[in-house]
Amino acid sequence: MGLLSSAEAVRNVLYLYLAAAFPVMMTVFHHRTLLRKRGDYRAFLLYFTAFFALFLTVPALIILIAAPDPLAFLASIGFTAGRAGRGLLITAASVPVALLAAVFGSRDPAMKAQYPFSKEACAGPKKFILYETSYLFFYYLSWEFLFRGILFFPLVATVGLIPALAVETMISTVYHFGHPDTEILAALGGGLIFGLIAYTTGSFLYTVVIHAVVGIGTDSVLYYRHHRRGRDA
Repeated sequence: MGLLSSAEAVRNVLYLYLAAAFPVMMTVFHHRTLLRKRGDYRAFLLYFTAFFALFLTVPALIILIAAPDPLAFLASIGFTAGRAGRGLLITAASVPVALLAAVFGSRDPAMKAQYPFSKEACAGPKKFILYETSYLFFYYLSWEFLFRGILFFPLVATVGLIPALAVETMISTVYHFGHPDTEILAALGGGLIFGLIAYTTGSFLYTVVIHAVVGIGTDSVLYYRHHRRGRDA
């Protein structure tokens, strides 16, 4: 038996927590703040770690401690295999599209300047692999847990699909402000598409894979081009 008597009470605590966590993430632990005192490699690894701590670890602990049935609550917000057959089929169909988006997106000069976040990560393969692994497990998993999990699934149950899609898409798009204009527009479309995939599959785990393929694919293409230019020089 958890500390709280209902799933609704747990959601209320989570929303109050997130209201405090977002300003902390956007100030104290934002990468712009961290870059003032650190090289970009250490700064972004710390940024990913902070994102993981604030938006996955602490919310998960709240659920495990406070929810009357933690596993059922986690499943209700999409931390489950869901409709696995449908999810695997959608993921398999989406990955080639995500890879194409990564290749074409990497040609945008603004995207080249933005990614990878850490230019120091391009120093060599070991550093790059560690960076991208952290990007996947600390950032992308936490991102989908937050936006498609905590912020999306409970709203579907209370206000319906369309309002829930609108809210999670607006918030996740706003978080991209300061990024290239093309990426902000992509975030708008991605919020809607990923929300629909999560809703259709009953899980945000499939959107973790698809989202990460776009981001890590973009970084990998730019890393390859960077080293190819170095060899050709």
